[in-house]
Amino acid sequence: MQCNVMRRKLKKLSASGFAVGSLFPFFCEVSFSLCGEKFFFCPFAAFGRRLCRTGEETAMLLVNAVNTEGRPLEIFVKDGRIAAVGQELEALAGDNETVVDAGGLTVLPAFVDLHCHWRTPGFEYKEDVETGSRAAAAGGYTFVNLMPNTKPVCSSAAQAMQVEQKAAEVGLCDVNQTVSITENFDGVSIDHLKTLPASVKFITEDGHGVQDNATMAKAFAICTQKDITVMSHAEDMEISPWDYRLAEDIETVRNCWLSEYYQTRLHMCHVSTRGALDAIQMAKLRGAPVTCEVTPHHLWFTNDTCDYRVNPPIRTADDVQALVDGIRSGIVDAIATDHAPHSEEDKLKGMAGMVGSETAFGVCYTKLCREEGLPLELLVHLMSTRPAEILGLAKGQLEPGYDADFVLVDLDTPYTVDKEKLHSKSHNCPFDGAQLYGRVYATIKGGKLTYQAEE
Repeated sequence: MQCNVMRRKLKKLSASGFAVGSLFPFFCEVSFSLCGEKFFFCPFAAFGRRLCRTGEETAMLLVNAVNTEGRPLEIFVKDGRIAAVGQELEALAGDNETVVDAGGLTVLPAFVDLHCHWRTPGFEYKEDVETGSRAAAAGGYTFVNLMPNTKPVCSSAAQAMQVEQKAAEVGLCDVNQTVSITENFDGVSIDHLKTLPASVKFITEDGHGVQDNATMAKAFAICTQKDITVMSHAEDMEISPWDYRLAEDIETVRNCWLSEYYQTRLHMCHVSTRGALDAIQMAKLRGAPVTCEVTPHHLWFTNDTCDYRVNPPIRTADDVQALVDGIRSGIVDAIATDHAPHSEEDKLKGMAGMVGSETAFGVCYTKLCREEGLPLELLVHLMSTRPAEILGLAKGQLEPGYDADFVLVDLDTPYTVDKEKLHSKSHNCPFDGAQLYGRVYATIKGGKLTYQAEE
């Protein structure tokens, strides 16, 4: 047995095979061959954690990782999908195929975001597809679901396809672009829904909510016929100026009833009140095909400690407890970021929203697992497995046959959020300065590296 060691510089590549500038800098690493296999070593302690990939290999073996229970785990990837999971899988890796040493980090299924804004087209000064992709990859995401409140509003499959194709060209994170419920957000026109192709599976009026009851009822009826899921931003805008709690609760009740009546799949976005969660629980018990998400910021902040403007607003400590209890009991299906970039000028003008892709796992792991004592497996279900199921993706599980999308995280070492180091074009981040656990060190999509943390 012979071990040949050499030191060289490698240029990290994106999933598309091209260099991505400052995101992936040059670095030194040690490679060696052992029994005909090619290894890339990721030093763990004093030398820092390093992970790399070269070329366009079709197979990869991840070694020296641990699962959610802290047990050793290896993953063999072939042609972009997981081929085997277990231990002592070295025999599966042929000559000249990449073996990645995870350095003892925890490996999880990559995250799937049900609710995200990349501001394209029309608001690229806040975020664009490339910067949104980088932010998502840095947060451990390999798939995001984009909202249609762009300029123009995304009301057609053609516009949705353009955004999806652009994301595919960037290659760091796949996307589904949703379509508006009413055409151009006019609140009443829904004829475009009747001609949507089968490729469109999700519609939403995010940021507004459909105010007219008859229009929303007709939209639900069409979606049942066309097998489309309605995503609901619950806000009665006649009520929200003076009582946003009631505004969210009353529209949640309406839409849950419509889901039950028409048996239309309904996904409730960014649920933030105890009353809304109670309505969703009741709808589920009555057999309505309803799912729901909560956001990291609605789990972390309370309105007596934070007045950062988001929509829906930061709620009371009682609401936060209701969301945590809803997660514990299974009422809450998923955690979604509602990543909403804004320029500093727009935030000063009162725009609602915050960036969240890069802080989501750290916030949720710190809050739910370390503070509330919930198991890491449950957080994986909320951020990976269940969102992938809702979107109909072969992602979110470390099992053979699923996409080889996974993330390496450090669960033990605290880190401090620095908004100036975020990859998003906008830095509207109320978590700036927060100390969190669960830093993302690397994201792998289809067996190819899309992000690696710098020192």
